[in-house]
Amino acid sequence: MLSSTAPRTVATRLFALGAVLTLGTLSLTACGGNTSSTGSTGGSSSDKIGVSLIVKTTSNPFFVSMQDGAKKAAESGGVDLKLAAGKADGDEDTQIQAIENAISKGDKGILITPNGPSVVDALKKAKDAGLFVIALDTPPDPADAADITFATDNFAAGELIGKWTAAQLGGKKATIALVDLFDDKIVSVDYNRDQGFLTGLGIDTADAKKNGDEAKTGKYTGGQGGDYELVGNQASQGNEDGGRTAMETLLAKNPNINVVYTINEPAAAGAYEALKSAGKEKDVLVVSIDGGCTGVNNVKSGVIGATAQQYPVKMAELGVKAIVDLAKTGKKPANSEGLDFYNTGVELVTDKPADGIKSITTTAASDICWGK
Repeated sequence: MLSSTAPRTVATRLFALGAVLTLGTLSLTACGGNTSSTGSTGGSSSDKIGVSLIVKTTSNPFFVSMQDGAKKAAESGGVDLKLAAGKADGDEDTQIQAIENAISKGDKGILITPNGPSVVDALKKAKDAGLFVIALDTPPDPADAADITFATDNFAAGELIGKWTAAQLGGKKATIALVDLFDDKIVSVDYNRDQGFLTGLGIDTADAKKNGDEAKTGKYTGGQGGDYELVGNQASQGNEDGGRTAMETLLAKNPNINVVYTINEPAAAGAYEALKSAGKEKDVLVVSIDGGCTGVNNVKSGVIGATAQQYPVKMAELGVKAIVDLAKTGKKPANSEGLDFYNTGVELVTDKPADGIKSITTTAASDICWGK
């Protein structure tokens, strides 16, 4: 038989146990939430500004540098940064899924290097959901699919290497191979760089948004001027293997090629290997665009004659900062004067300067490659 004090003792113990369980539940609730954010420091992710960076691919060091720039900006800006990338250059489906994820997570903004026109509808959906969309490096088409683009003036970059190439030719006939990005989709970075290069050489272009429709022969007017022949355009997918295959195909069409334009430096490295295998590396001038540390070293060693350096770290840092400023102050970034994007700059890199064409040396370019 229990004493008269037993019921109160049991009740007291049960109450205490319930209090402990309640506190434990509250503690678990407070510790819950998303703890897997990338590039954020201190505090819970709910206190941070959600930003998704969606690059073309991480197989290209250009976009890895862009991620590094975004991480650096996120650490100082109170940003919950999520990283995503296509499986390869041109993979639109993976980018679309990443955009959908950013919408569902309630991010404040998206930074994206679009892999092709199919992402445009998803970007419009993100804008309709209230996300601020910033394109990096590659403006979407139409440009207003993003709220703003932070990018190199890709036409100007191509034009710089075209002018330099014309100066190097000294009036000789130019037998030109063009190693582009895609042949199954149209993206602005592809046609702007390609046609900027031809314009710099002094070759008339046709459709502003189409590669390969220029007159195949004629006169170039850059430098001292001379005759030209366009051997053809081949896609590389922006990688070394693609550049090698493209160059092999073009050499099979015409073994007398003496000028090679490439969309980027990985494609240039592949093209050079094909030229070397054919014993023609000393007879051909290769030019490119990117200005990464590896590419600058290839200019220094003579693999590439000149490249146009751009600044992906700066693009990403400015993009993250723009979304932070918008979230905190409501202020939106503005385009560069006279352009429909924010120009992050470009420099011609070569150790063989040409009169009247502004350039920097490989030593100077190595100190700033990709805005490190």
